[in-house]
Amino acid sequence: MKKSLLTFAALGAFAGVAHAQSSVTLYGIIDEGFNINTNAGGKHLYNLASGVLQGSRFGLRGTEDLGGGLKAIFVLENGFDVNSGKLGQGGLMFGRQAYVGLSSQFGTVTLGRQYDSVVDYVGPLEVGDQWGGYIAAHPGDVDNFNNTYRTNNTVKYTSANYGGLKFGGTYSFGGQAGNITGNQIWSLGAGYNNGPLVLGVGYLNARTPAASGGLFNSSGTIATPAAAVTSPVYAGFASANTYQVIGAGGAYTFGAATIGATYSNVRFANLGKTFASPFKGQSATFNNAELNFKYQLTPALLVGAAYDYTRGAEISGNSRAQYHQGAVGVDYFLSRRTDVYVIGVYQHALGDTVNAAGATVAATASINQLTASSNQNQFTARIGIRHKF
Repeated sequence: MKKSLLTFAALGAFAGVAHAQSSVTLYGIIDEGFNINTNAGGKHLYNLASGVLQGSRFGLRGTEDLGGGLKAIFVLENGFDVNSGKLGQGGLMFGRQAYVGLSSQFGTVTLGRQYDSVVDYVGPLEVGDQWGGYIAAHPGDVDNFNNTYRTNNTVKYTSANYGGLKFGGTYSFGGQAGNITGNQIWSLGAGYNNGPLVLGVGYLNARTPAASGGLFNSSGTIATPAAAVTSPVYAGFASANTYQVIGAGGAYTFGAATIGATYSNVRFANLGKTFASPFKGQSATFNNAELNFKYQLTPALLVGAAYDYTRGAEISGNSRAQYHQGAVGVDYFLSRRTDVYVIGVYQHALGDTVNAAGATVAATASINQLTASSNQNQFTARIGIRHKF
């Protein structure tokens, strides 16, 4: 009996040490609200929608101290729809993030499903990642600033913080037998955040993005190549051999006000590689510029406004598509973890674009992740509530 008690005490002491050296945190966000879309394919649409300001999610985050400043870390993060209870990201169990790695004074190395460097360093400076939600992201999220596409099979390095400066990169193995560059994705980025000034730059390069296993097919549902992109903003260019994004942004805070700006250059190179295109071998380039502003009226009340301009590609002499977009928002914090908000977004389209079938058509307004308009104009409004736990 005495021996059993001693054994139990020893195990209890060991468990206490293990508990002191490691931790696992359950966290999440529930975002729900009411949307109005004035032109969803020619009709008004009123509906409840989940995860607009931030994607609804729950996750597990863990760390274990291995000694000498070295730690093991992991994240498993799930996305879901509050209204139906279904999984997000095409039905993946941990579709938002799933990775494991090691962290030390020299930085962090992680492996799994992760975010690219453009998302990490430039995305937070876009209004869609702040108070505007995905409906205020750039048309079609053409530059992936709003994290529409995540990267699978990814090795990622993130540096330590050097006086506000951080940098990093990712490399995603394509997974095609006999073709080391097929579906390959890599990115580089850096950010500076010290005092009132925030800066970020990023580069993303994805081979055969619309192919099975490519960046545009990184959700759980593998679409046919021509259907990998549903946004009419660039669906006609998804056949490219290479999708490339160069992005930069900055913000400066003075008092209660913050003014920010982002820029991106997006190139769809060597069209017709993944599926047939009448523009085989050509390239298409998009340029986007955003100016945003927010003001903290009180510790609990934030207001914001933004303007975004996208200039599309010119193919075979057709007029370039142009998208003018304005957004306004109000966010009121009931507590540290719960807020209510209102967002309004208006978009106006001009010029011509190319549809998924390769035909030249008039550009129509297409607010991100909503059913596209039947004409050049579209307006959406959102009233929502967000709770973090």
